[in-house]
Amino acid sequence: MTRLEALLLERSVELGSFVLASGARSSYYIDCRRTTMSAEGQVLVGDAGLQAIREAGWDASAVGGLTMGADPVAYAVAAASFRAPPVIDAFSVRKEAKDHGTGRRIEGNFAPGQRVVIVEDVITSGGSALQAAAAVGEAGGIVVGVLALVDREQGGTEKIEAIGHQVVAITTATRLRLK
Repeated sequence: MTRLEALLLERSVELGSFVLASGARSSYYIDCRRTTMSAEGQVLVGDAGLQAIREAGWDASAVGGLTMGADPVAYAVAAASFRAPPVIDAFSVRKEAKDHGTGRRIEGNFAPGQRVVIVEDVITSGGSALQAAAAVGEAGGIVVGVLALVDREQGGTEKIEAIGHQVVAITTATRLRLK
């Protein structure tokens, strides 16, 4: 077990009875933010995420996903890339466009035509990653892959791959011994 997996188990996994964002019931809940927003977690997630992106061969200049779960993952990868170039900047996708200011749905370092990796903290049904990928596509971006911190192995990866996006997970529910 990697140190990141141990940290996820220590900080982020709760056992009990939960209803997930997908509507499914589960005997465990993974709140990755307790890991991804910790100092140690930021370093571990950034390094593991950057390594996964490079091993997948994804040529991207930005990473981001649906706010709020994806944000610390994207920011950690961006920071890690600064320490080990080439640099990959970060962006956030709002659930809906603002009705004030610039009215943008995508904030941060994103531009039409850019090749990006969509990131997600936990993939269950794949809905958040699909929503972020759709927003990026509508804004003229090119999704080169989807990176998840944890895949719950409940069909989300298959849904994302069914529309043509390769998915790489840093860890899975099985590796965390939750299944």
